[in-house]
Amino acid sequence: MLNARREPAAAIAGRARSIRRNSLRMVHAAGLGHPGGDLSCADILATLYFHVLRVDPGAPTHPDRDRFILSKGHASAALYATLAEAGFLAADSLDDFMKPLSALNGHPNRVKVPGVEANTGPLGHGLPIAVGAALGARLQRAPWRTFVLTGDGELQEGSNWEAAMAASQFRLEQLTVIVDRNGLQQGAGTEETVALEPLVDRWRSFGFEVVEVDGHDIGALVSVFGRLPLGPARPTCIIARTQKGRGVSFIQDRADWHHRVPTTAELNDAIMELEDPS
Repeated sequence: MLNARREPAAAIAGRARSIRRNSLRMVHAAGLGHPGGDLSCADILATLYFHVLRVDPGAPTHPDRDRFILSKGHASAALYATLAEAGFLAADSLDDFMKPLSALNGHPNRVKVPGVEANTGPLGHGLPIAVGAALGARLQRAPWRTFVLTGDGELQEGSNWEAAMAASQFRLEQLTVIVDRNGLQQGAGTEETVALEPLVDRWRSFGFEVVEVDGHDIGALVSVFGRLPLGPARPTCIIARTQKGRGVSFIQDRADWHHRVPTTAELNDAIMELEDPS
C-alpha cells in the first residue's frame, strides 16, 4: 500500500503559501482564472497532498492510490500549483497555464495532466464521479479511498444530492466529501442566491457523518482527516469553513474576486502579504 507524506503542520502551511503565490502568478500571467476560490481551498489541498493522500508522483496511476477529485474545477490554478508542489508536474510547466493548446487548461483534464483523476468544470459532476469511484473500490475490495472537494455554491446543483443519496445507499465509508464553505459564489453570497443552511443538517439527512472544521487551521484539518472514516458504513462530509481570497487582505471575502485578474501592482502586493510570516 502507498503511504501518505505526513509533513508537520508548519511545513504544510508553507506549502499552502506557495500554492497561493503560484496560483495568483498563474492567473495574472494568463489574464484568466478564479483567484478567490483558489485561495480559499489552498490549505485543504496542501493538507491532503502533504499529509493525507496515499499517492506517488512517480507513479500517478498506481492502482492502490487514493483518488482525489476537484469538483470545483474552476479552481484549477490551485490544483496545478499543488500538483507541482507535490512533484507531479515540473514547476516551470505552470508558466503554460491557459496558453493555447496547453495541458494546463482552465479546467483539469485527466488525459493531459498527471495526478488529475477526473475532468471537472461543469459544476455538480465531481461528486457523482467520486461516488462511482468509491463504489468501484468497494466492488474490487480495494483499500484506496476517494476524496472530493466541492464548492459551496456548487451544491445548488441537484446532481450532488442524487449522488449523496447513492453514497448513503451503498454505505460508502471510504468516500469523503469536503465542502469549501466560503459563503460566496459568482456575483453574490450563497445564502442570497439559493440558501444552503442548515448545511450540517442537510448532509446528515442524506445519511452522512458530518463534521465542521476551520478550513484554514492545518492542525484541525489534520486531526479530522486522521479520524476517517467518521462512522462505520457511512460516507463522511467535512464542511470546511473558509474565506474566499484567504491570505490577501484586498481579496478576502469579496465576491468580485471570483474570477477577477490581479493587476501587476495587486499581484506584487498580494505576494508580499503571502511571504513567510517568520
